[in-house]
Amino acid sequence: MSDLSSLLQASLVPATRKQAEQQLDSLVAQPGFLSHILRLILDSSQQHPIRLAGAVYLKNLAKLRWEEEVAPLPEQDKASLRIELVPAMIVLSGPSDKLIRAQIAESVALIAELDFPLKWDNLIDQLVSSLSPTEYNINIGVLETAHSIFRQWRAHVRSDQLYSEINFVLSRFVDPFLQLFRQSAHILLSSPPPPNLALVAQTQILLIDVFYDFTCHDLPPAIEDSHQEFFAPSTGWFHRFLTWDPSDLQGDPDDTLPSLPTQLKTVIFETAELYIKLYPDQLSQSQAVEAFVGGVWQLVGSGRLPGVADDALVSQSLRFISTAIRSGYYKPLFSSRETISSLIQGVVVPNVSLREHEMEQFEDDPLEFIRLDLALPGGTSDVATRRQAAADVLQALVGSGYEAETTEIVGEWIGTGLQEYNSNPSQNWKAKDGAVYLLTAVATRGSTTQHGVTSTNALVDIVKFFSEHVYQDLQAGQGSVHPILQVDAIRFLHTFRNQLTKPQLLSVLPLLVRHLGSPNYVTYTYAAITIDRILFIKQGNQLLFSQADIHDFASDLLDAILSKVEAAGTPEKVAENDHLMKCAMRVIVTARQTLTPVYQQILQRLVGILGVLCKNPSNPNFDQYIFESIAALMRFVVSGNPETLSTFERSLFGPFTVILQQDIDQYIPYVFQILAQMLEMHKANVPTEYRNLLPFLLTPTCWQQKGSIPGLVKLLKAFLARDAQQMLSTGQITAVLAVIQQRLVPSKINDAWGFELLQSVVQHIPPAQLRQYFKVLVMTLLTRMQTSKTDKYVYLFSHFFLFTMSIDVEGLGPDYVISTVEEVQPQLWSQILINFIVPQISKMPHKDRKVAAIGLTRMLTQSSLMLQDPSAQSWPGAFVALAKLFNEPQYLTKATEEEQDVGLTSIDFEEQTVGYQAAYSRLAASETAPADPVAYVKDPKEFLGQALVKADPKVKSLLLVGDASSVQPFVQSLAAAGFIIR
Repeated sequence: MSDLSSLLQASLVPATRKQAEQQLDSLVAQPGFLSHILRLILDSSQQHPIRLAGAVYLKNLAKLRWEEEVAPLPEQDKASLRIELVPAMIVLSGPSDKLIRAQIAESVALIAELDFPLKWDNLIDQLVSSLSPTEYNINIGVLETAHSIFRQWRAHVRSDQLYSEINFVLSRFVDPFLQLFRQSAHILLSSPPPPNLALVAQTQILLIDVFYDFTCHDLPPAIEDSHQEFFAPSTGWFHRFLTWDPSDLQGDPDDTLPSLPTQLKTVIFETAELYIKLYPDQLSQSQAVEAFVGGVWQLVGSGRLPGVADDALVSQSLRFISTAIRSGYYKPLFSSRETISSLIQGVVVPNVSLREHEMEQFEDDPLEFIRLDLALPGGTSDVATRRQAAADVLQALVGSGYEAETTEIVGEWIGTGLQEYNSNPSQNWKAKDGAVYLLTAVATRGSTTQHGVTSTNALVDIVKFFSEHVYQDLQAGQGSVHPILQVDAIRFLHTFRNQLTKPQLLSVLPLLVRHLGSPNYVTYTYAAITIDRILFIKQGNQLLFSQADIHDFASDLLDAILSKVEAAGTPEKVAENDHLMKCAMRVIVTARQTLTPVYQQILQRLVGILGVLCKNPSNPNFDQYIFESIAALMRFVVSGNPETLSTFERSLFGPFTVILQQDIDQYIPYVFQILAQMLEMHKANVPTEYRNLLPFLLTPTCWQQKGSIPGLVKLLKAFLARDAQQMLSTGQITAVLAVIQQRLVPSKINDAWGFELLQSVVQHIPPAQLRQYFKVLVMTLLTRMQTSKTDKYVYLFSHFFLFTMSIDVEGLGPDYVISTVEEVQPQLWSQILINFIVPQISKMPHKDRKVAAIGLTRMLTQSSLMLQDPSAQSWPGAFVALAKLFNEPQYLTKATEEEQDVGLTSIDFEEQTVGYQAAYSRLAASETAPADPVAYVKDPKEFLGQALVKADPKVKSLLLVGDASSVQPFVQSLAAAGFIIR
């Protein structure tokens, strides 16, 4: 423990980070570690970076290890930390401790998500008792912590458990909260302002955040009773704060961070928007909405608040207007043509115009420009720009019955902008930019990030506008038009890609490919984004574009993209533009075998880029796409040319060995998945290189990283399918079983992977040699059932027994399973069957119903042990469950997707947040269609009919015992199909 500060110091240095983190991890299980690291964090004599590193490490423990099952944190330590965390927040009240306090607050929230209120029932009392009438530094810490706990309610769906938690909090917190709210509001609105004005203002912002938390699901009675106090026009707290702007808190006009009054107004509009969505009647009764709309007009109308620092406030206030329009409750406010015209002129148009700082951002911070520009109108306040919020107002008007008036008025502004541009294109390019943006906004009725515009305004001819005003900028040569107008043209394609026909899109693809060569960062990146999205357009479940569509230019397209990636140089610059790598992935997935003639050059370049990234992994999105690209290239090239597999192995074994040896944990999960993919491509013998790797794969270290487990399971399954006898002869099968029994099955997180690996064991290890292990395996499964049963585990447990009885392996059948269970405890099988397996039959997902049907059929018709008491007593109930299963024909549902498309058309990363802390990042391109474990049965009902006809007479007599209303109609249906049971 004495080395803790030096280890945290070493964790901040890239060269020693890995070793330091490993040493820290080895200390975690020591009694007292959690309290010890918290004391170090609070020790002001320690260097600030070390204390902050300790706070981050503690937060990560709370996030990743708090409910660890295999190597759990000591319960006594967790209990001590729950006692110590809130007092620690109070101690960290100084300005220099702000970053550390934020990490501790996050730790409290993460632990509270798991332990509150059952294991931490005094948490709220701790927070309430820490509030102070005078010490606002302390209040800020308490409210930050409280908000970090309560804000999670916003994303939760309604449930009894959630409402019990909210009511528990309100019973203790709402009165002190209201008291502090009133006190701080009085202080802020008093004259003269207090000396601690900034601290009180920060407190007030947090109080309104908590107000939102408390009302995000339902109105607490105490807040409902105080409605007028908050919302009354002119006199309510929220309206008084909309005009509150003390000179002491006004920021510099050039500041990019919002002032405290601006932040306060922003959270007020967020709360008002929430009320419009959930409690419109409350606002209608108080006429608050009219007052808020007037507030928006006063704040942002006609281009007021031009500074960057005010962007969030302007965006949120416009979003409030959009929500009010869409709600339909306030039609009289917005229905007149004069109101719509003044709204467009005073609020929309001024905020659509491109501003100076955005043009600077276009040149100096292009990735941020793209990130903000891609956000959907109506998005969250930390992403949406003024332009998008203004566009959302237009879309709200168009979608709420004011389509004709809005389209006509906006059309006049668009015409004016285009006319101004045509009078002097080089000087007035911003006028056209605004016109194109307005047209895009008014033409869009519905859109998603993944699919672009999904429905349009019927009064706007998008294709005509594109051909007359946009296509010329898309076609223009480099330098002949302003680059922002070229980006506008590409964005127009990106936005309306679903409204253009396939021939139209094919005609413009070569132009987009040309723009990949642009020296302008935003231009070539937007071209890559748009190519990716066009190639991902689907009709039904099928991709619109095939390899034939891009056959002629796929190689050149990929060369252009990879050249841009390679030119970036350093690992950080290479990895920053994941849009390029995503486009490369999409081209490979679409081009498929088209790339076979040049696959070696492409592979070499991808491996080269990966080598650069290994020096400093920094962008998980980029990493996902490059490994997908490698997996997809191999998938399609090797499928048509199996002899090329050795080329992939020669190219990849080197860098993969480096990744494993250097323990680059961000990449190891991908490496295991691609190794599994390559091994699966070997249909017979397992090459020596793989066998040499197997002992390493079975070491405990490999299984410690959660993200590695799915890839490792896939890899071990490939070994078992091809090399089971070798694994038996070397004793490696015992190590596989140890992983299942000690690490996977006991874990609530990883138990599904344990069963998947266990199923592969029973499929590929001969039953005679499996016999010596099978009883212990069953005991492991039963122990977990007894100690920490979950609904998921009961399903997995039941499915495993049915699976084992269903597969066609000589010597492995129902009696093999039943006799083993009976060895554990006599008469146990009938209890398992009645209490677990039979109740699960009706819950089986469609993909598992065939296995369930075959497993039950074999158990009921081929098992001699099932005909002996007490198992025989459970026979009729099991048959009724089987009969009901056959009454639902979906159990034979097959995927309509072509086998070669498995994973590729169903997964997209547009809306996926990939992170290094993610439990698992699956490689879609490495996945193959799962083999049908009961492929030997074509028609399960026919299989059952034949089995019953040939069955033991005792089976036929048991048929008469079951529920006649279920059994008789089913037996009659079998007879009608030719299977007469006598």
